Amino acid sequence: QVQLVESGGGLVQAGGSLRLSCAASGSIFSINAMGWYRQAPGKQRELVARITSGGSTDYADSVKGRFTISRNNAKNTVFLQMNSLKPEDTAVYYCNAPVVNTRGVWNAYWGQGTQVTVSS
Repeated sequence: QVQLVESGGGLVQAGGSLRLSCAASGSIFSINAMGWYRQAPGKQRELVARITSGGSTDYADSVKGRFTISRNNAKNTVFLQMNSLKPEDTAVYYCNAPVVNTRGVWNAYWGQGTQVTVSS
């Protein structure tokens, strides 16, 4: 069993910053790319940022230059530093990780989600 636990969401004024964390635990053999997605009310879930185990990153155009994704492979943890936040960044943010467990089985896991609200 693998769990992803997120933390760091909250309410912030426009222009402010938040840092999200997601820790994976359980019967983990390896994790490839870890990512952050978000879903605003009435909208589809979208990719925000993704980082491979080697450190290569990919960002949605809407967050480039404002958000930074990073990870600690030894602790199976991924972070999302969000700066210059805008009201349109308001959403539930989800951590995602494709995991190969100790039995060699691959599965994609999601965190429970953390609310980010940016007031204008």
